[in-house]
Amino acid sequence: MIAAHEVTGVVLAGGLGRRMGHVDKGLLDFRGRPMVAHVLERLAPQVGAVLVNANQNADRYAAFGHPLAPDRVGGFAGPLAGLHAGLCTASTPYVATVPCDSPFLPRDLVARLAASLEAANADLAVARPYDQPHPVFALVRASVLPHLERFLAGGGRKIDAWYASLAVAEAAFDDEADAFRNLNPRDELAAAGGP
Repeated sequence: MIAAHEVTGVVLAGGLGRRMGHVDKGLLDFRGRPMVAHVLERLAPQVGAVLVNANQNADRYAAFGHPLAPDRVGGFAGPLAGLHAGLCTASTPYVATVPCDSPFLPRDLVARLAASLEAANADLAVARPYDQPHPVFALVRASVLPHLERFLAGGGRKIDAWYASLAVAEAAFDDEADAFRNLNPRDELAAAGGP
């Protein structure tokens, strides 16, 4: 059984926020606090350590009290670059990733991903409410780092393409499907209680 202290949580906040008009999504106000504060509040109790993958606004993200792990791959290369940064920085045998714009993430996310990972003896597990996998909500074995580095070095950036080359388990979250809403367009943020 995978224990919480064996997992480092990585909050993926390294993107450019293209769908939000190039605004740093994690720092947008949501119910009176930056959105990433809600994510950290839910993730931190589930893991032994937390890293924030951020490529801009480093001082503001550092103020939340967790180490930063900026991309080591240039060009805002997406969630795989964030996972890569987390795997390079973490000292635990597992890394769990969540996006910075999902303030409702399940409080049992890591435990359920871990159960699926172990049951299938997989390289990684992803959350799947109903028939829609959410690849950025993942628990990954640190041992996949060399494989990921080869994929990135070859120009690969698509998370689905990388996952397709590994043994992937899917953890069912039909009972918490709404927890995976990530708030991107401003109207979604407003409807959920943001500005």
